[in-house]
Amino acid sequence: MTKITQSQLERLADFLHEAGMLRRIPRSGYAFLGTGEENVAEHSYRAAVIGYVLARLAGADAARVTLLCLFHDLHEARTGDFNYVNHRYNECRAREALEDALEGTGLSREILAFFDEFESVRNLEAELARDADQLDLLCNLAAELSKGNAFASEWIENALKRLRTAPARELAEQILRADPNRWWYGRMDKDWWVKKGK
Repeated sequence: MTKITQSQLERLADFLHEAGMLRRIPRSGYAFLGTGEENVAEHSYRAAVIGYVLARLAGADAARVTLLCLFHDLHEARTGDFNYVNHRYNECRAREALEDALEGTGLSREILAFFDEFESVRNLEAELARDADQLDLLCNLAAELSKGNAFASEWIENALKRLRTAPARELAEQILRADPNRWWYGRMDKDWWVKKGK
C-alpha cells in the first residue's frame, strides 16, 4: 500500500467534494435548445456507459474508454459548462482548472493523461470516448424530439456529423429510430399496464 500523507488525504477529500459539484453544474446548451435539462454528472455517467458499450462493439480497451468519458468534463466543476455558443466568444482554460483541482492529490499524472488523450483524439479509444460524448447528447435530443421540440432535429443533424467511428454511427441510427420510452413501456404486454393496478 502506498504511504499517503495527511495533506494528501485532505486534498483527496477536497477533490471528492469538488467532483460532487458536477451534480450542480447544468449543461448550458439546453437553454438554447429551449427544452430539456441535465447536469454534468448525469452527462458524464451516461457518456461513460456509452463509452463502455462502444469500446466493446469496436474491440477497443473498454476500461480506458470508460475512464476517458468519466473524467472528460471534470474541469467543469470549476469552469462551468461551455456550450458551443460560449466557445465562440470565451476561452475555457480547462486543463489549467483540472491541474488546480488535482494538485496535491497524487492523481494528477493519470487523470491529466486521460484528459490530454481525450482532447488530442490520437487513438481509437479517444475517438470512441468523443463519440460517446455525442451519443449521450443524441439520446437526449431524441427524447426532446419525441416530446415535440422540432428544433432538436437540427441539433441531431450536427451531432451526427461529429461522430468519428462506424460503431457510433450504427448505434446512433438505432438510438434515433427507437422510441425513448420503449425500454420500459414498449416491451411490456399492453394489458399489464391496465391490470397491474387492479
